[in-house]
Amino acid sequence: MENQLAKSTEERTFQYQDSLPSLPVPSLEESLKKYLESVKPFANQEEYKKTEEVVQKFQSGIGEKLHQKLLERAKGKRNWLEEWWLNVAYLDVRIPSQLNVNFAGPAAHFEHYWPPKEGTQLERGSIILWHNLNYWQLLRKEKLPVHKVGNTPLDMNQFRMLFSTCKVPGITRDSIMNYFRTESEGRSPNHIVVLCRGRAFVFDVIHEGCLVTPPELLRQLTYIHKKCHSEPDGPGIAALTSEERTRWAKAREYLIGLDPENLALLEKIQSSLLVYSMEDSSPHVTPEDYSEIIAAILIGDPTVRWGDKSYNLISFSNGVFGCNCDHAPFDAMIMVNISYYVDEKIFQNEGRWKGSEKVRDIPLPEELIFTVDEKILNDINQAKAQYLREASDLQIAAYAFTSFGKKLTKNKMLHPDTFIQLALQLAYYRLHGHPGCCYETAMTRYFYHGRTETVRSCTVEAVRWCQSMQDPSVSLHERQQKMLQAFAKHNKMMKDCSAGKGFDRHLLGLLLIAKEEGLPVPELFTDPLFSKSGGGGNFVLSTSLVGYLRVQGVVVPMVHNGYGFFYHIRDDRFVVACSAWKSCPETDAERLVQLTFCAFHDMIQLMNSTHL
Repeated sequence: MENQLAKSTEERTFQYQDSLPSLPVPSLEESLKKYLESVKPFANQEEYKKTEEVVQKFQSGIGEKLHQKLLERAKGKRNWLEEWWLNVAYLDVRIPSQLNVNFAGPAAHFEHYWPPKEGTQLERGSIILWHNLNYWQLLRKEKLPVHKVGNTPLDMNQFRMLFSTCKVPGITRDSIMNYFRTESEGRSPNHIVVLCRGRAFVFDVIHEGCLVTPPELLRQLTYIHKKCHSEPDGPGIAALTSEERTRWAKAREYLIGLDPENLALLEKIQSSLLVYSMEDSSPHVTPEDYSEIIAAILIGDPTVRWGDKSYNLISFSNGVFGCNCDHAPFDAMIMVNISYYVDEKIFQNEGRWKGSEKVRDIPLPEELIFTVDEKILNDINQAKAQYLREASDLQIAAYAFTSFGKKLTKNKMLHPDTFIQLALQLAYYRLHGHPGCCYETAMTRYFYHGRTETVRSCTVEAVRWCQSMQDPSVSLHERQQKMLQAFAKHNKMMKDCSAGKGFDRHLLGLLLIAKEEGLPVPELFTDPLFSKSGGGGNFVLSTSLVGYLRVQGVVVPMVHNGYGFFYHIRDDRFVVACSAWKSCPETDAERLVQLTFCAFHDMIQLMNSTHL
C-alpha cells in the first residue's frame, strides 16, 4: 500500500500536458504598437511616417478581419501556431537543412575527466552511449522531472521528439516521423544506428529485457570500428540528407524504387533511438577555445551523420564528443537537458565505468547494405560536393570570456542574459557603424506545445545607449542611465514574450490567414521596413542563450550578411560561439566576438565609475 502511495504521488514527465493553458492570441493593437516601436532603429523620419500609415491602415482594415479569423482558429486549437510554425519555419524550407537549420554543440566532458586523447574514442563512446540510454529509459518510464518555473509546470512535449524521431523529405514539404512511445503507451524501437566510413550498422540496446552495459556496447563499437578500418569505405548514403530538400526527396524515391528493401533500411534509420557517428578526425579543443570542435560538429563528414535525425551523437578519434540535431522537432533546450544529465553522470563517475565487466552473448551488429547504382552514387558525390562547398564558407569563432561571469553581473544588479545581448548590440554597432536587427529566442513553454517567440533586442533604448558610448561628449553618468534604460526595456520584452505577448508569431499568423484565404499579401508585409527590421526571417543577428550550464551550441546565420550567436552563462565566465559566411565581405565572426568581450569590460567599468 505504501509503495502504491509513493508511486501515485510521484510526478510523471508528461502528466500536466492536458492541463496546460492554450497558447493565447495577443491583442492586435498591442502587437502593432510593439511592431512599430521595433522598426524605429532602422528608419529615418520619412520612412517611419510611411510605415506608421501602413500599420494604421492595416489595423482599421484587413488586419482586424484577419485577427478575427485568427481568434476563430484559436478557439478550435490548443496551440493555433504549432502546425503553421512547423511548416513555415522547417518543413516547407527547401534549402539544405543539415547545415542551414540544424543546431550542434560539443559535449563538455573535455573540461574535466575526458581531455582530448587518442585511443579513447571507443571506450568513452560506450560510456557516453550508456548514459544516453539511461536517459531514454527515464523518459520511457516518465521519470524525468517536469520542468517548472516556480511551481508552474512547463510543456514537456518536445522531449517526446528526442529519440526515435526523424524528418523525411518531401517534394514540396517534409514530414516528421516519431516512433517514440512511453512504457504505458506500448512498444518503442530499441535499436541504434552507427555510421562509420560511409557504412551503416544497427544493433539492439536491450538484451533479454535489460539494457546493454558499457562493456557490451564497447564490444559492438569495436566490431564496427575494426570492420570499417580494415575494409573499403561504404557508399555514404547519409550524405544525401545534406542535400537540397526536393533533390533529396527525389533521390530517396529513386532509392526505394531500386529495391523495396532500401525502404526497410531507411525506416530502420528513421526509427532508431539515435544515430551514433564515428568520425576519424581529432578536432582541437580547450576550455577557452571551442572554435575547431564546434566547426567539426556542425560541418564534419556528411557520410557519417544523418542530417534529418533528431539526435546524432558524434564521436571523434581523440575521444571528444558532440551532437548535431535537426531543429524541426524540438528546440535546443531539450538537447541542453540531456547533455547536462550525461555530463553530470560522467563527472560523478570520474569518467569511468564502475560496474561489471561481464559481456553477455549478444548478437553482433548487422550492416544495413543498400542496393545502389551509378545514379545514386553520382547523387551522393553531388551531395558531398555541394555540402563541402557550403561548409568551407562558414567561419566559426567560439571562445570563453573568463574575466568574470554571472556572479559579477548579478552583483551589479544586471540580468546576465540582457548583459550579453546589449554587449552584442554595442559590438555590432562598433563593427558596422549602424544598429543590427536581432532575434533572441524566448521560450513559450508555459503553454500547451509552446516553443518560441522572438525578442527583438535592437531597441530604441539599446541604440541610444550604443550611440552614447561612441560619443565622447556624453558623460559617464548619462551613458550609465541610458544603459539601465536599455536593460529595463529588454527585461520587460523577454517577460512579455515568454507570457505569450510577443508580436512576431502573431504577425506571422495574420499573414498565413491571408494566404489561406487566398487574399493578397497585406502591405504591412511588403513595406521595406518589415524586412529591414528583421521580419520574414531577415535578422542579421540570430541569437540564443543556451542556458546556465556547461553546454554550448551553434547555428549558422539567418541571412548571408548576418551572424549566428549562441552563448551560455556560468558564475565565472561567458562562452560565446559566433558564425558568419566568409564570402560576405562585411561580416567577421572573430572581430564581433572580440568586440563583444571588450563591451563586457566597458559595461562593468560603467557600473563601477559612477555611483547610482
